[in-house]
Amino acid sequence: MQPEAAKHSGLVSQLLNVFLYVGSEWVMYLLIVLSVISVGIALERGLFFWQRRTDLGALLDALAGYLQKGDTADAKKFLQQNLSLPARVAEAGLDALPRGAHAAEEMMASVALRERQQYERGLAYLGTLGNNAPFVGLFGTVLGIIRSFRDLATNTQQGASAVMAGIAEALVATAVGLLVALPAVAVFNAYNRHLRSLSGSADALSHLVLSFAKGQSDESAADPKPRAAVRA
Repeated sequence: MQPEAAKHSGLVSQLLNVFLYVGSEWVMYLLIVLSVISVGIALERGLFFWQRRTDLGALLDALAGYLQKGDTADAKKFLQQNLSLPARVAEAGLDALPRGAHAAEEMMASVALRERQQYERGLAYLGTLGNNAPFVGLFGTVLGIIRSFRDLATNTQQGASAVMAGIAEALVATAVGLLVALPAVAVFNAYNRHLRSLSGSADALSHLVLSFAKGQSDESAADPKPRAAVRA
């Protein structure tokens, strides 16, 4: 039992030396770097969403007006001026209309997935940072507390005052971790909510295009004069 205890004691001692050597200051620098990256992603994504903003009501009404008149050419020109996800999906559906309603539906689903990937770029980083930054800060706090108690063991004259000062400094890492995590979570939730709204808008325009495509198919099927009879 004694050799086993000595083995564990040696391992703990080695880990303690490593933790004392690395310290906790690097954790705060790491959190600052991660925070700067998250701010850059948030600004870039904000500009991306802003450039592709749209008024769903106006877009839906305009597209419905073009389709009621059967003017798909002008409808596509109108959609090409809009960079939003719903417009891109509807434009893809109109491009595939000559191949039938099923082809248009599949094309719109494909474009919706492709566009959504572009909108989601960078959001995983914000979500991951928001979930894990507090734990990184807590790790820095633990390292600082280890150093504080080690200092107390080697310098008993200052007593508890030295430990309290060290712990107070160590808690700064946890505070920085929370400070980094909260904005990242807020931005991640805001962008995700906006993306869900855009996906719903894309579905609305997809149904509009499909209703037009199926209406054309029904009209063709209901035509009582086949092409052979017309030639005769």
